[in-house]
Amino acid sequence: MNPEENIQAYLKRPEPSVARWNVVGKALVSGLVRSKDRTDQYLFDLLNNQDSLFEFEKIVAFVDDTKFAKKRLLSRSARYTGLLDKLDFKQAANPGSFPTSEDLDGINNWVAVLDGEDLVAGVKEIASIAKSTPCVQNVAILLANAVDLDLQSCKDAVDSLQGHNFTYTLVAVGKLEDHPEGKYTYNLTEFGTEDGVLKPDSVFSRDEAMRMITECLQLVNGANRTLTFSEVRDNKATEAKLIKGLRAAGYTRPQEIDHILQDGFGKYRTAIEEFKVKYPNAGKGVATTEAWWEAEEFQKVIKKQKDREEAEKNLLKDERTKEIESIAKAWVKREYFRQTMAGTIDDKMTEEAFSETVWDRAMFEADLKFRKMNGEVVDPENELISFKTKQDRKKQVMLDRAKEDLQRLLDEEDLGGEDFKERLDSIEPRNDGPKK
Repeated sequence: MNPEENIQAYLKRPEPSVARWNVVGKALVSGLVRSKDRTDQYLFDLLNNQDSLFEFEKIVAFVDDTKFAKKRLLSRSARYTGLLDKLDFKQAANPGSFPTSEDLDGINNWVAVLDGEDLVAGVKEIASIAKSTPCVQNVAILLANAVDLDLQSCKDAVDSLQGHNFTYTLVAVGKLEDHPEGKYTYNLTEFGTEDGVLKPDSVFSRDEAMRMITECLQLVNGANRTLTFSEVRDNKATEAKLIKGLRAAGYTRPQEIDHILQDGFGKYRTAIEEFKVKYPNAGKGVATTEAWWEAEEFQKVIKKQKDREEAEKNLLKDERTKEIESIAKAWVKREYFRQTMAGTIDDKMTEEAFSETVWDRAMFEADLKFRKMNGEVVDPENELISFKTKQDRKKQVMLDRAKEDLQRLLDEEDLGGEDFKERLDSIEPRNDGPKK
């Protein structure tokens, strides 16, 4: 089979990824939890992922403001995943500063995120601090917004990491954007080379960037590497075909990235060229064959893995939904008591009936409160306007449907005459709840 037309003809059955033996002990993360627009929890979740190769006993967040950072990171999802049991905090002496050797005492793994103006100088300073801290065994540096950098400066930064007692990994990406992880595929080049210099308009998924630096930290093939990742949005590109093929074949993210780190793109291109040389007249047809990826046992393994991942996602979703519904019920009780005392609802209306009329609003208020409690950014005023607009639109749609149904009956039975139809058209939606 032509590997360019059928990627599975090239791929081997996925094998377990090989981890570094020393990604254990304590890990410190610097350069995150500074923005009010996001929590930055995803990188910490990856370091604590039970399916990862990490075995950290403590994950320390080195932050500018401990009080602020705790509001962002001490969430319910962190409790459900066990992150709270490992999470600790250490405050910087000055906002934006790097941890000192004293701050790194007892730390075995340092993950540094740089997203400033002088990224190269930051890499050199990190190398100097790690060099003077014997307990640090692994240093992983994520350079965000690493666009249009001076090539010689990049080479100097790479040189500053080499020849020390620690193992390093450097990942450079473009400007971080909040589109989902895995939405686009990617290309890999060497940082410190001409191909590794990103263009000024380069962008990269924030979550995908966090994935890349943590996976490269845990994998043997990510040790002592300086890498540039860039997005590939052309689905016909060789890189896109390979990555999509890896995912379709059941490779996990660590296995996928490990394959790419082992010159996956180069090997795939070589396989394509060798096929063309060996079969110069080959058409685009695909021969029938016994394929490992179609084997029943392998498909069972993949399904079991996907089911487990889905179950974990549903667990977090269910817990969040339960919590929000609990808050909504409490809101309904307070609102029912308030309106009963104010005499704004019928004396005969039960709390259960009242709950049905205001449940959408109750869930809105509960979701707002839940996100605020968990340190997420909320905009109560504008969100309420948006909610009411959607509710009014919903009521109008329900009214229009009711009118259509009744009009259909009138047409069929000729009930009421023209006078009734005119009155029907004059009906407007009421504002006392969708159930009304």
